[in-house]
Amino acid sequence: MKFAKLLVVFMSAALLVSCTSDEKMKQQITKILKDDPKVLTEAIEKHPAEFIEALQKAAKNAQEEMGKKREDDDKKKMEESFDKPLVAQIRNDESIRGPKNAQITLVEYSDFECPFCSRGYDTVVALLKKYDGNIRFIYKHLPLSFHEQAMISARYYEAIRMQDEKKAFAFHDEVFKNQRKLKNGVAFLDATAKQVGADMAKLKKDLSSEAITKRIEADMKEAGSFGMQGTPGFLLNGVPVRGAYPPEYFVTIVDELQKRGKIKL
Repeated sequence: MKFAKLLVVFMSAALLVSCTSDEKMKQQITKILKDDPKVLTEAIEKHPAEFIEALQKAAKNAQEEMGKKREDDDKKKMEESFDKPLVAQIRNDESIRGPKNAQITLVEYSDFECPFCSRGYDTVVALLKKYDGNIRFIYKHLPLSFHEQAMISARYYEAIRMQDEKKAFAFHDEVFKNQRKLKNGVAFLDATAKQVGADMAKLKKDLSSEAITKRIEADMKEAGSFGMQGTPGFLLNGVPVRGAYPPEYFVTIVDELQKRGKIKL
């Protein structure tokens, strides 16, 4: 009997975790535990296998409910963003890959050390190839504090960009292609900077400049204003994509933009 009561508790857990408004169910669970507080420990000891099974089922139900809610919320937010796109600042001296007047604008907020950003890099490469001539790509910074080499890598990129944007693009590509070597820190960054032809004396002088600090901070602040706490984060013509989604996901957004008459390729 006690175990039957316990099953009620844990089979109802999914409802509680997924913010149910079923007050009657909550009251029932509360009453069971109030009438016999030992019901949990005694039932677990006598029926451990059944307890685990019930708990796993409840957890699965809760995860499915939460997943569906997130999916519905994401769809709603995306729908809103087609009509009210988020607008990233495009600076006068912005380094842009692709035609500056391209109909598709892909902005990325990224972290050179983030493994998911490495996947994001592969997606960007695929999209630049697929929409060649119709897409422009802008790289922005969101170095995460727990990635030791993220901030210094961002500073190297900006120091090189101050010299030559094509060399900065080459540096960007080489770092992501060889991301594991970032564990070697400055040695790897120096070697990569030399490889792309950067002026090392100027680079070292510019690394700690206030201009670079302010630029990275501005990117981070902008990302935060768009609700991007993790990396990578993207804006595709103002439509936010939070995470390392495959190229196909972005293609569906481009197709939708065309259907709505926002762009014409």
